[in-house]
Amino acid sequence: MIVKRVNHRPLLSLYWKCQIIGWSVASLYWGYAGFLSGNFDFLIGSLQFITDVAIYIGLTNIYHKLALKNNWRNLGFNQILKLMIPAVFVMGVAYTIVTLLKTYLFRYWFFPVPSQSLLLFFKSGGLNIFIAGIRLMSIWLLAYHLYQYAQREIAITKENARLVMINKDTQLHNLSAQLNPHFLFNSLNTIKALVLENPKDARRAIDLLSDLLRSGLYNKDNMQTIVSDEINLVKDYLELEKLRMEGRLQQDIAIDPLLMSFIIPRLSIQTLVENAIKHGVARQKDGGFVYIEIKKDNDQISISVKNTGQFNGKESSHGIGLKNLSERLRLQYGGLAKFTITEQPKGVVLASLLIPIL
Repeated sequence: MIVKRVNHRPLLSLYWKCQIIGWSVASLYWGYAGFLSGNFDFLIGSLQFITDVAIYIGLTNIYHKLALKNNWRNLGFNQILKLMIPAVFVMGVAYTIVTLLKTYLFRYWFFPVPSQSLLLFFKSGGLNIFIAGIRLMSIWLLAYHLYQYAQREIAITKENARLVMINKDTQLHNLSAQLNPHFLFNSLNTIKALVLENPKDARRAIDLLSDLLRSGLYNKDNMQTIVSDEINLVKDYLELEKLRMEGRLQQDIAIDPLLMSFIIPRLSIQTLVENAIKHGVARQKDGGFVYIEIKKDNDQISISVKNTGQFNGKESSHGIGLKNLSERLRLQYGGLAKFTITEQPKGVVLASLLIPIL
Protein backbone atom coordinates (compact mmCIF):
# COMPACT_ATOMS: atom_id res chain seq x y z
CA MET A 1 0.00 0.00 0.00
CA ILE A 2 1.31 3.42 -0.97
CA VAL A 3 0.70 6.18 1.55
CA LYS A 4 0.66 9.66 0.10
CA ARG A 5 2.04 12.37 2.27
CA VAL A 6 -0.13 15.46 2.21
CA ASN A 7 1.12 18.79 3.48
CA HIS A 8 -1.72 20.76 5.01
CA ARG A 9 -1.45 24.48 5.44
CA PRO A 10 -2.45 25.69 8.92
CA LEU A 11 -6.03 26.95 9.17
CA LEU A 12 -4.87 30.11 10.95
CA SER A 13 -1.65 32.00 10.42
CA LEU A 14 0.50 33.01 13.38
CA TYR A 15 -0.80 36.57 13.01
CA TRP A 16 -4.42 35.52 13.49
CA LYS A 17 -3.58 33.15 16.33
CA CYS A 18 -1.82 35.98 18.18
CA GLN A 19 -4.71 38.34 17.49
CA ILE A 20 -7.35 35.96 18.81
CA ILE A 21 -5.35 34.82 21.82
CA GLY A 22 -4.09 38.29 22.73
CA TRP A 23 -7.43 40.08 22.64
CA SER A 24 -9.21 37.13 24.26
CA VAL A 25 -6.81 37.27 27.20
CA ALA A 26 -7.30 41.05 27.49
CA SER A 27 -11.08 40.74 27.37
CA LEU A 28 -11.07 37.94 29.95
CA TYR A 29 -9.00 40.14 32.24
CA TRP A 30 -11.54 42.96 31.90
CA GLY A 31 -14.36 40.49 32.59
CA TYR A 32 -12.51 39.17 35.66
CA ALA A 33 -12.12 42.73 36.94
CA GLY A 34 -15.88 43.23 36.47
CA PHE A 35 -16.58 39.96 38.25
CA LEU A 36 -14.56 41.07 41.28
CA SER A 37 -16.58 44.28 41.46
CA GLY A 38 -19.55 42.23 42.69
CA ASN A 39 -22.08 43.37 40.09
CA PHE A 40 -21.51 40.95 37.23
CA ASP A 41 -24.01 39.57 34.73
CA PHE A 42 -22.75 36.52 32.81
CA LEU A 43 -24.90 37.22 29.74
CA ILE A 44 -23.66 40.80 29.45
CA GLY A 45 -20.12 39.63 30.30
CA SER A 46 -20.24 37.06 27.48
CA LEU A 47 -21.49 39.66 25.01
CA GLN A 48 -18.80 42.06 26.18
CA PHE A 49 -16.16 39.38 25.62
CA ILE A 50 -17.35 38.56 22.08
CA THR A 51 -17.72 42.18 21.00
CA ASP A 52 -14.40 43.23 22.58
CA VAL A 53 -12.47 40.52 20.71
CA ALA A 54 -14.27 41.21 17.42
CA ILE A 55 -14.00 45.02 17.56
CA TYR A 56 -10.37 45.25 18.64
CA ILE A 57 -9.23 42.59 16.21
CA GLY A 58 -11.06 44.52 13.49
CA LEU A 59 -9.48 47.80 14.58
CA THR A 60 -5.92 46.46 14.67
CA ASN A 61 -6.45 44.48 11.46
CA ILE A 62 -7.18 47.74 9.65
CA TYR A 63 -3.67 48.84 10.58
CA HIS A 64 -2.34 45.44 9.46
CA LYS A 65 -3.95 45.91 6.04
CA LEU A 66 -2.48 49.42 5.74
CA ALA A 67 0.93 48.06 6.70
CA LEU A 68 0.73 45.45 3.95
CA LYS A 69 -0.53 47.91 1.37
CA ASN A 70 2.15 50.52 2.13
CA ASN A 71 4.91 47.99 2.73
CA TRP A 72 5.53 49.26 6.29
CA ARG A 73 6.87 45.84 7.24
CA ASN A 74 10.08 46.55 5.33
CA LEU A 75 10.86 49.81 7.12
CA GLY A 76 14.06 50.18 9.11
CA PHE A 77 13.99 50.22 12.89
CA ASN A 78 14.28 54.04 13.14
CA GLN A 79 11.56 54.47 10.53
CA ILE A 80 9.30 52.14 12.51
CA LEU A 81 9.74 54.25 15.65
CA LYS A 82 8.86 57.42 13.73
CA LEU A 83 5.77 55.74 12.29
CA MET A 84 4.61 54.42 15.66
CA ILE A 85 4.31 57.85 17.31
CA PRO A 86 1.41 59.12 15.14
CA ALA A 87 0.04 55.58 14.72
CA VAL A 88 -0.29 55.11 18.50
CA PHE A 89 -2.15 58.41 18.80
CA VAL A 90 -4.53 57.70 15.90
CA MET A 91 -5.26 54.16 17.06
CA GLY A 92 -5.64 55.38 20.65
CA VAL A 93 -8.31 57.82 19.47
CA ALA A 94 -10.01 55.10 17.42
CA TYR A 95 -9.92 52.75 20.41
CA THR A 96 -11.48 55.44 22.61
CA ILE A 97 -14.31 56.13 20.16
CA VAL A 98 -15.29 52.50 19.51
CA THR A 99 -15.01 51.58 23.21
CA LEU A 100 -17.16 54.49 24.37
CA LEU A 101 -19.75 53.82 21.65
CA LYS A 102 -19.88 50.13 22.49
CA THR A 103 -20.18 50.79 26.22
CA TYR A 104 -22.88 53.45 25.72
CA LEU A 105 -24.90 51.15 23.42
CA PHE A 106 -24.67 48.31 25.93
CA ARG A 107 -26.01 50.60 28.63
CA TYR A 108 -28.75 51.82 26.31
CA TRP A 109 -29.82 48.28 25.38
CA PHE A 110 -29.70 46.71 28.83
CA PHE A 111 -30.63 49.80 30.85
CA PRO A 112 -33.33 51.56 28.81
CA VAL A 113 -32.96 54.97 30.50
CA PRO A 114 -29.33 56.20 30.17
CA SER A 115 -28.25 58.36 33.03
CA GLN A 116 -26.15 60.54 30.70
CA SER A 117 -26.30 61.85 27.18
CA LEU A 118 -23.78 60.48 24.68
CA LEU A 119 -21.79 63.74 24.77
CA LEU A 120 -21.59 63.81 28.58
CA PHE A 121 -20.70 60.11 28.60
CA PHE A 122 -17.80 60.82 26.23
CA LYS A 123 -16.61 63.71 28.37
CA SER A 124 -16.78 61.82 31.66
CA GLY A 125 -15.05 58.59 30.58
CA GLY A 126 -13.11 59.59 27.49
CA LEU A 127 -9.80 60.54 29.11
CA ASN A 128 -9.36 57.32 31.09
CA ILE A 129 -10.30 55.16 28.11
CA PHE A 130 -7.99 57.20 25.85
CA ILE A 131 -5.05 56.62 28.23
CA ALA A 132 -5.86 52.90 28.34
CA GLY A 133 -6.13 52.87 24.55
CA ILE A 134 -2.74 54.56 24.14
CA ARG A 135 -1.19 51.96 26.41
CA LEU A 136 -2.82 49.00 24.66
CA MET A 137 -2.12 50.27 21.13
CA SER A 138 1.50 51.00 22.03
CA ILE A 139 1.94 47.42 23.20
CA TRP A 140 0.17 46.02 20.13
CA LEU A 141 2.09 48.15 17.62
CA LEU A 142 5.42 47.48 19.28
CA ALA A 143 4.80 43.73 19.29
CA TYR A 144 3.53 43.80 15.69
CA HIS A 145 6.48 45.71 14.26
CA LEU A 146 9.10 43.91 16.33
CA TYR A 147 7.73 40.60 15.07
CA GLN A 148 7.74 41.83 11.46
CA TYR A 149 11.25 43.24 11.90
CA ALA A 150 12.50 39.96 13.37
CA GLN A 151 10.88 37.94 10.58
CA ARG A 152 12.49 40.18 7.97
CA GLU A 153 15.92 39.86 9.60
CA ILE A 154 15.55 36.08 9.74
CA ALA A 155 14.53 36.01 6.07
CA ILE A 156 17.50 38.22 5.14
CA THR A 157 19.86 35.99 7.13
CA LYS A 158 18.51 32.89 5.41
CA GLU A 159 18.78 34.54 2.00
CA ASN A 160 22.36 35.66 2.68
CA ALA A 161 23.26 32.13 3.80
CA ARG A 162 21.67 30.75 0.63
CA LEU A 163 23.63 33.21 -1.51
CA VAL A 164 26.85 32.24 0.29
CA MET A 165 26.17 28.57 -0.46
CA ILE A 166 25.37 29.35 -4.10
CA ASN A 167 28.56 31.38 -4.40
CA LYS A 168 30.57 28.58 -2.77
CA ASP A 169 29.07 25.98 -5.13
CA THR A 170 29.84 28.25 -8.09
CA GLN A 171 33.46 28.60 -7.00
CA LEU A 172 33.78 24.83 -6.56
CA HIS A 173 32.31 24.18 -10.01
CA ASN A 174 34.68 26.73 -11.54
CA LEU A 175 37.65 25.06 -9.85
CA SER A 176 36.50 21.66 -11.09
CA ALA A 177 36.12 23.06 -14.60
CA GLN A 178 39.73 24.30 -14.44
CA LEU A 179 41.06 20.93 -13.29
CA ASN A 180 39.44 18.80 -16.00
CA PRO A 181 41.37 20.27 -18.99
CA HIS A 182 44.54 20.38 -16.85
CA PHE A 183 44.22 16.63 -16.25
CA LEU A 184 43.39 15.99 -19.91
CA PHE A 185 46.34 17.98 -21.29
CA ASN A 186 48.82 16.11 -19.08
CA SER A 187 47.43 12.76 -20.26
CA LEU A 188 47.61 13.83 -23.93
CA ASN A 189 51.23 14.87 -23.49
CA THR A 190 51.98 11.41 -22.19
CA ILE A 191 50.36 9.80 -25.25
CA LYS A 192 52.19 12.22 -27.54
CA ALA A 193 55.51 11.05 -26.10
CA LEU A 194 54.57 7.41 -26.78
CA VAL A 195 53.25 7.72 -30.32
CA LEU A 196 56.67 7.80 -31.99
CA GLU A 197 58.60 5.73 -29.45
CA ASN A 198 56.17 2.89 -28.86
CA PRO A 199 52.96 2.78 -30.96
CA LYS A 200 51.70 -0.33 -29.14
CA ASP A 201 51.92 1.36 -25.76
CA ALA A 202 50.42 4.49 -27.31
CA ARG A 203 47.31 2.49 -28.29
CA ARG A 204 47.07 1.13 -24.73
CA ALA A 205 47.52 4.67 -23.42
CA ILE A 206 44.61 5.86 -25.57
CA ASP A 207 42.44 3.09 -24.11
CA LEU A 208 43.43 4.18 -20.61
CA LEU A 209 42.70 7.81 -21.40
CA SER A 210 39.29 6.76 -22.71
CA ASP A 211 38.62 5.03 -19.39
CA LEU A 212 39.85 8.10 -17.51
CA LEU A 213 37.50 10.34 -19.46
CA ARG A 214 34.59 7.98 -18.92
CA SER A 215 35.11 7.46 -15.18
CA GLY A 216 36.42 10.88 -14.19
CA LEU A 217 36.00 13.75 -16.56
CA TYR A 218 32.45 12.97 -17.62
CA ASN A 219 31.41 13.54 -14.00
CA LYS A 220 32.47 17.18 -14.10
CA ASP A 221 29.33 18.32 -12.27
CA ASN A 222 30.12 16.05 -9.31
CA MET A 223 32.48 17.77 -6.91
CA GLN A 224 32.75 14.68 -4.72
CA THR A 225 33.36 10.98 -5.24
CA ILE A 226 33.98 7.88 -3.16
CA VAL A 227 37.46 6.55 -2.40
CA SER A 228 37.04 3.40 -4.52
CA ASP A 229 36.16 5.38 -7.66
CA GLU A 230 39.01 7.82 -7.07
CA ILE A 231 41.49 4.95 -6.62
CA ASN A 232 40.33 3.30 -9.87
CA LEU A 233 40.98 6.60 -11.61
CA VAL A 234 44.43 6.82 -10.01
CA LYS A 235 45.31 3.26 -11.05
CA ASP A 236 44.51 4.04 -14.69
CA TYR A 237 46.56 7.21 -14.48
CA LEU A 238 49.52 5.36 -12.93
CA GLU A 239 49.40 2.73 -15.66
CA LEU A 240 49.37 5.51 -18.24
CA GLU A 241 52.44 7.09 -16.65
CA LYS A 242 54.19 3.71 -16.40
CA LEU A 243 53.89 3.32 -20.15
CA ARG A 244 55.58 6.66 -20.66
CA MET A 245 58.35 6.07 -18.10
CA GLU A 246 59.09 2.53 -19.33
CA GLY A 247 59.46 0.74 -16.02
CA ARG A 248 61.04 3.60 -14.07
CA LEU A 249 57.88 4.01 -11.98
CA GLN A 250 56.99 1.68 -9.11
CA GLN A 251 53.76 1.96 -7.16
CA ASP A 252 52.10 0.59 -4.04
CA ILE A 253 48.64 1.32 -2.67
CA ALA A 254 47.44 0.52 0.87
CA ILE A 255 43.82 1.30 1.77
CA ASP A 256 41.69 0.51 4.79
CA PRO A 257 38.79 -1.47 3.21
CA LEU A 258 36.31 0.25 5.54
CA LEU A 259 37.09 3.58 3.87
CA MET A 260 36.36 2.57 0.28
CA SER A 261 32.90 4.19 0.36
CA PHE A 262 34.07 7.34 2.13
CA ILE A 263 33.28 10.57 0.24
CA ILE A 264 36.23 12.79 -0.73
CA PRO A 265 36.77 15.69 -3.16
CA ARG A 266 36.92 14.41 -6.73
CA LEU A 267 40.44 14.23 -8.26
CA SER A 268 42.05 14.96 -4.89
CA ILE A 269 44.24 11.83 -4.69
CA GLN A 270 44.87 11.94 -8.43
CA THR A 271 46.17 15.50 -8.10
CA LEU A 272 48.66 14.43 -5.42
CA VAL A 273 49.79 11.47 -7.53
CA GLU A 274 50.16 13.64 -10.62
CA ASN A 275 52.25 16.14 -8.64
CA ALA A 276 54.37 13.31 -7.19
CA ILE A 277 55.23 12.02 -10.65
CA LYS A 278 55.65 15.33 -12.44
CA HIS A 279 57.81 17.07 -9.81
CA GLY A 280 59.36 13.98 -8.25
CA VAL A 281 59.71 10.62 -9.96
CA ALA A 282 59.89 11.89 -13.55
CA ARG A 283 62.91 14.09 -12.67
CA GLN A 284 64.94 11.21 -11.28
CA LYS A 285 67.33 9.53 -13.72
CA ASP A 286 66.46 6.10 -12.38
CA GLY A 287 62.83 6.90 -11.70
CA GLY A 288 61.32 6.08 -8.33
CA PHE A 289 58.21 5.05 -6.45
CA VAL A 290 54.78 6.39 -5.53
CA TYR A 291 53.22 4.99 -2.34
CA ILE A 292 49.58 5.79 -1.54
CA GLU A 293 48.13 5.11 1.90
CA ILE A 294 44.56 5.79 3.07
CA LYS A 295 43.63 5.15 6.69
CA LYS A 296 41.46 6.46 9.50
CA ASP A 297 43.05 8.86 11.96
CA ASN A 298 40.63 9.45 14.89
CA ASP A 299 37.74 11.43 13.40
CA GLN A 300 39.57 12.11 10.13
CA ILE A 301 40.56 10.22 7.04
CA SER A 302 44.28 10.41 6.35
CA ILE A 303 45.45 10.30 2.73
CA SER A 304 49.20 10.29 2.16
CA VAL A 305 51.20 10.09 -1.06
CA LYS A 306 54.95 9.45 -0.76
CA ASN A 307 57.26 9.69 -3.73
CA THR A 308 60.90 9.75 -4.67
CA GLY A 309 62.19 13.30 -5.17
CA GLN A 310 63.04 16.57 -3.57
CA PHE A 311 60.58 19.14 -2.31
CA ASN A 312 60.68 22.50 -4.03
CA GLY A 313 58.14 24.47 -2.02
CA LYS A 314 57.97 27.44 -4.36
CA GLU A 315 57.51 25.37 -7.50
CA SER A 316 55.03 22.91 -6.03
CA SER A 317 52.83 25.48 -4.35
CA HIS A 318 52.33 27.41 -7.59
CA GLY A 319 51.06 24.45 -9.64
CA ILE A 320 47.44 24.77 -10.77
CA GLY A 321 46.53 21.33 -9.42
CA LEU A 322 47.73 21.89 -5.85
CA LYS A 323 46.46 25.49 -5.68
CA ASN A 324 43.13 24.24 -6.96
CA LEU A 325 43.03 21.43 -4.40
CA SER A 326 43.86 23.76 -1.50
CA GLU A 327 41.10 26.17 -2.51
CA ARG A 328 38.55 23.38 -2.92
CA LEU A 329 39.36 22.02 0.55
CA ARG A 330 39.01 25.49 2.06
CA LEU A 331 35.62 26.08 0.44
CA GLN A 332 34.23 22.61 1.00
CA TYR A 333 35.34 22.01 4.60
CA GLY A 334 35.66 25.55 5.96
CA GLY A 335 39.21 25.14 7.28
CA LEU A 336 38.61 21.71 8.89
CA ALA A 337 40.61 19.86 6.22
CA LYS A 338 44.41 20.06 6.15
CA PHE A 339 46.84 19.74 3.23
CA THR A 340 50.63 19.68 3.64
CA ILE A 341 53.72 18.77 1.61
CA THR A 342 56.96 18.03 3.45
CA GLU A 343 60.37 16.61 2.61
CA GLN A 344 61.24 13.37 4.37
CA PRO A 345 64.65 11.73 4.93
CA LYS A 346 66.41 9.82 2.12
CA GLY A 347 64.99 11.81 -0.77
CA VAL A 348 61.30 11.25 -0.10
CA VAL A 349 58.48 13.79 -0.39
CA LEU A 350 55.24 13.34 1.58
CA ALA A 351 51.94 14.96 0.58
CA SER A 352 49.22 14.57 3.23
CA LEU A 353 45.48 15.21 3.27
CA LEU A 354 43.42 15.15 6.46
CA ILE A 355 39.70 15.25 5.74
CA PRO A 356 37.13 15.35 8.58
CA ILE A 357 34.61 12.54 8.79
CA LEU A 358 31.40 14.55 8.84
